[in-house]
Amino acid sequence: MMNNAFSRPATAAIHYELLHQTPLGPQHVTSSGTATLLIEEKLERQSQIALKVGDEVQTGQKLSPFTDRPTYAISSVTGTISSVRPMSGDFGTNYTAIDIALAATEVMAEGPGEMEPTLENLTEWLAGAPGKPPLHLFRSGDQAIHTLVVAGVDADLLVATNQFIIKSEMHAINRGIDILKAATGVSQVAIAVPRDLVQGFGHTGADELKAVASEYPAANPKLIIYEAFGQEIPAGKSCEELGFAFFSAEAVASIGKAFDTGRVPIEKTVTLVDKNGRKTIISARIGTPIADVLAAHQIQTGDGDRLIVGGPMTGSAIFDEQRPIQADTDAILVQGAADVSLVSDYPCINCGECVRVCPTRVQVNMLVRFLEAGQYEDGAELYDLDSCVDCGLCSFVCVARIPIFQYIRLAKYELSRLTAAEASNA
Repeated sequence: MMNNAFSRPATAAIHYELLHQTPLGPQHVTSSGTATLLIEEKLERQSQIALKVGDEVQTGQKLSPFTDRPTYAISSVTGTISSVRPMSGDFGTNYTAIDIALAATEVMAEGPGEMEPTLENLTEWLAGAPGKPPLHLFRSGDQAIHTLVVAGVDADLLVATNQFIIKSEMHAINRGIDILKAATGVSQVAIAVPRDLVQGFGHTGADELKAVASEYPAANPKLIIYEAFGQEIPAGKSCEELGFAFFSAEAVASIGKAFDTGRVPIEKTVTLVDKNGRKTIISARIGTPIADVLAAHQIQTGDGDRLIVGGPMTGSAIFDEQRPIQADTDAILVQGAADVSLVSDYPCINCGECVRVCPTRVQVNMLVRFLEAGQYEDGAELYDLDSCVDCGLCSFVCVARIPIFQYIRLAKYELSRLTAAEASNA
């Protein structure tokens, strides 16, 4: 359990970069010939698949690949299915990938058309919309959501996707808030925005406007609940278990656009950061290979360079430029080989920097010893693993260059597998 209350980092803070002026754009990127749609379901046997190679699909068409499951994807392109294959992701995530060869002429499917604002309709059409609305939070019987937080902030450094959306698509966000209120019955909606930008907002459809500090990791959902709502998240508990559901500004805007147009949005807004740190807000259809984004901006990668999906603190490195943009891809970061942070297997030197910087005061220098040894249960019980909010500051300041954040992510994943196995055997 958590021994210490949330607090801000004790060392000199790292500040988010704020969009004081809304950039023109976004700059649109088109696919070179293939799109790949990912469905978070494991493909175990081809007999499960209702879609066939050679099937023609239209833009906006709902694709339900499994004969025995309700999961689906909305096609972002017109073309012909070239393959349906299994694909692996981080920490045990399994996907079914649908590859589509683009046709020369685009044909638009009818789409959902005019919809009633019900949770069933949202789930039926918009679960994979840009921003990936977490609609499942309202379908679980284990918790009752009383507050919906629209995140007009970006949780990682260098990322500006949701800042851009909150500044440029407020009409769609207000419309989306109205739809979500009607569909879910949630009692309170708040919009979280950077503190320095609060005065720039006029009327919103939310009940409250919450200011988020500019020091990283203040935009972390758990820290927003603590700082803006005055509630502490107990160790091991999620935001939704306390009744809070976080939707990105893009997810809410996608819902508003869908109800205004009768079509599911297919364009994803992404922050692209090149090797020189230049930031560009781009727009690309879901399923567009990241290689096409790099080519459109004349970014070349070589030996030792790193391609990261997400921000520099919590993003995940990928090895394949053909990885597609997904509904929740907020940022693509390209690091040159000379800028890649080195890691080591050196032992902890007990400098205490990780403890001083930790916003939840976890005794990281002791915790990491247990995690390095694979003693995850002891680490969780003795040194507050469950209090970690996954900000990555400990790795950032580590003098010994220990990949502490990766140890923490692995430990949480292994413990979740152990808990699931125990539950299934009970």
